[in-house]
Amino acid sequence: MSLLGSLVIILVSTTFFNHLFARMSLPGVLGQLIAGIVIGPAILSFVHPSENLTEFAEIGVILLMFMAGIESNLDQLKKYLKPALAVALAGVILPVLIMGGISFLFGYHFQEALFIGVVFSATSVSISVVVLREFNQLESREGATILGAAVADDIIGVLLLSLMIALIGGNQTAPAGGQKSLVIQLLFQALFFVGVYLLVKWIAPAIMKLTDQLLVPTSRTICAMIICLSMAFLADEVGLSGAIGAFFAGIAVGQTTARAVVDQYIEPIGNAIFVPVFFANIGLELSFSNFFSSLPFIILMTLLAVLTKWFGGAIGARLTGFDQQSSQIVGTGMIARGEMALITAQIGFSAKLLAQSLYVDLILVIVLATLIAPLLLRWSLSSQKKF
Repeated sequence: MSLLGSLVIILVSTTFFNHLFARMSLPGVLGQLIAGIVIGPAILSFVHPSENLTEFAEIGVILLMFMAGIESNLDQLKKYLKPALAVALAGVILPVLIMGGISFLFGYHFQEALFIGVVFSATSVSISVVVLREFNQLESREGATILGAAVADDIIGVLLLSLMIALIGGNQTAPAGGQKSLVIQLLFQALFFVGVYLLVKWIAPAIMKLTDQLLVPTSRTICAMIICLSMAFLADEVGLSGAIGAFFAGIAVGQTTARAVVDQYIEPIGNAIFVPVFFANIGLELSFSNFFSSLPFIILMTLLAVLTKWFGGAIGARLTGFDQQSSQIVGTGMIARGEMALITAQIGFSAKLLAQSLYVDLILVIVLATLIAPLLLRWSLSSQKKF
């Protein structure tokens, strides 16, 4: 099928499933992923993976990470810095150690097991925000801590992902006797993060200030896209993922006065076509041929995905003065993985850190854990009302 025909089917199906999941108060991105499974080789076989769709999907993940960076509220993190960092760190350490360790016991290589832990260290609070708003708890101490911890969680997760790709990815691609070239690559990656600091501190504010002098419609959005794509390109060039560069570009632009305008115009660009294609493309890659043989692993990892974030978040909250009930709310609010874990898994798969069969299993675990998350958060908030 031609690219245009594939895009039509993808947009129709993702819109339908996005609406269906939203009606059930579930993340729309899961609906888009399910749409890809339904129309792909796994079920109906209407659309098949192709190079053109992969290119669209790569732009989608770059825009998605750029928007995530823009929306990372560093002021929120500063306001509740101590509890947010404690919750985020505990919620990262437990999945990395426990889920990585259990994966190693299942026979996966050390690098695969470690990356599984990194995938499940991610948190997506988009679904938690919906539930917190439903209970009028978004501005509460618990709600603010969950949001602040999510910001810290994203930054920690991206740094871990960068480190994994830099070290493991670099080792995989380096030729025999190429230790010197690997050292040079790591040096360039270190310089990249120096550039990120300069971008946030001086370069992005100067560029966005310059846009006020340009007689070009939507000049702020155009310059923001130039920053986004440039950082994605540079990240690719030094052996990192373009999505990582886009995330830090979003943080840089998000700290300028142009944040609201850029977010207003870039979000429709991404969400109208590129982001749905990204999530649908993940679904197109899935196959259930080994589902039953992987079932014990999927069930155990889903259970651990829920418990490690729940108890990790609760421990972090307890250590910073929350009572048991509030700690439980914070813990259950951190369970959902959603788009951040899907992006991390996809980047790892593209960087050949994950085998395809393992990648498919992880996607299923992410979906299941994200479906369970709102039920547990609602239970925690309802329990608080009774006391």
